Amino acid sequence: MEQLIQDWGYLALFLYSFGGGFVGLVFAGVLSYAGDLNIYISILVAGVSNFLGDQFLFFLARKNKNYAKDMMKKYGRKIALAHLMMRRYGSFVVFIQKYIYGIKTLIPLAMGITKYSAAKFAFFNVFATILWACVVGYASYSAGEYILSISDDFKYIGLGIVLVIFLSISYLFKRIEKK
Repeated sequence: MEQLIQDWGYLALFLYSFGGGFVGLVFAGVLSYAGDLNIYISILVAGVSNFLGDQFLFFLARKNKNYAKDMMKKYGRKIALAHLMMRRYGSFVVFIQKYIYGIKTLIPLAMGITKYSAAKFAFFNVFATILWACVVGYASYSAGEYILSISDDFKYIGLGIVLVIFLSISYLFKRIEKK
């Protein structure tokens, strides 16, 4: 298992972070603490991937507005929240959206549909991504000892249990949000 993580961990982290997820970086931080991955490479891979993913969503919406609007139709409340956040916080919503589950992929789409400057979005996205990757990566690396001590009896099965718990909580939040 350790060899599989060492061989494919960075690729899995890249693919997961491209979609805007931070759980992959959390796992990479814990695995870096355990010695299976390198924390600096993990932060770099997750940051580059997250930046590219947000840029992709922004330009997808910019070049295919009708397609993006169709994609976002089923997220009416979240889109309204994204627009309110854009009005209230302006460009700093790019920093805020990195940490809010449920709208982190919608903000780049919503900004791409508007006449927001692509250069300005890229500028703020670079710094937001660096901050996000460093904060989440370092926090998970620092919590690695605690998480691994809890899962010491289970080794990597314990990380699976944490993942199941996290996904269950995410599902509950989605259900509550829909209501």
